[in-house]
Amino acid sequence: MRNTKGDLKLALTIAGSDSGGGAGVQADLKTFFAHGLYGMTVITSITAQNTLGVYGIHDISSEMVELQLKAIFEDLPPHVVKIGMLSNAGIIECVSDFLKGVNFEKIVLDPVMVAKGGASLLRREALEALKNKLIPISMIITPNIYEAEVLTDRKIRILDDMRVAAKMLVEEYGCRAVVVKGGHLEGDPIDVLYDGRDFYEIPGERIVTRNTHGTGCTFASALASNLALGFDLVKSVYRAKRYVMGAIKNAQPIGKGFGPTNHLWNVFVNIDY
Repeated sequence: MRNTKGDLKLALTIAGSDSGGGAGVQADLKTFFAHGLYGMTVITSITAQNTLGVYGIHDISSEMVELQLKAIFEDLPPHVVKIGMLSNAGIIECVSDFLKGVNFEKIVLDPVMVAKGGASLLRREALEALKNKLIPISMIITPNIYEAEVLTDRKIRILDDMRVAAKMLVEEYGCRAVVVKGGHLEGDPIDVLYDGRDFYEIPGERIVTRNTHGTGCTFASALASNLALGFDLVKSVYRAKRYVMGAIKNAQPIGKGFGPTNHLWNVFVNIDY
């Protein structure tokens, strides 16, 4: 999965900071590294959290978010952009206006709404900005079932509901593709990808573990990594799913709550120092 050709690709994550290291920009940077990419960050929020929960959130000003974006694109133009936690409407509008202004296309949006422990990460007034400003400029969005229900105002109970939601998100909000992640349904998790024309079902394996903190961030950043490496959209989704499954399977128990996945499972394997 790693880039070993020497043609270094640059990946930008626009997201919140997780002090516990399992999600947010920390997870994204580890995932970029695991794929052989050079990672950069635009910090949108600072969170105080660990494996047990979120204790506080402090948003960065829209002006500072824009300044970070300008600094990156002036000197280090990325090959792909992954967007995670944007907790208020002002930040969402700032990011969407900037990316639209530079005509950037390879945008992977993870519409983060709730942390693993249940804490809300998206303010109520920000939802409409997410729908109207950020989703339309995204190449692909990666909602889980809960997030897809909120975005479509429809309940999702079975696989067919996931297909309906994915199609609605493409046709009503204008993104190019959607992958609805099925981890919250019973049985082995099946993700549904809709690319605006065809549906794809990406199977997975149900792994009994508490080490799942940051899986949404990790999947989206893995997807972005594969797009930067030149894989097409469908193959990038499949490769991202395999990477996340490996990260969950190879996770080590850290902390007292929902532990992080092992982002570097495919890097440090059978190395004799």
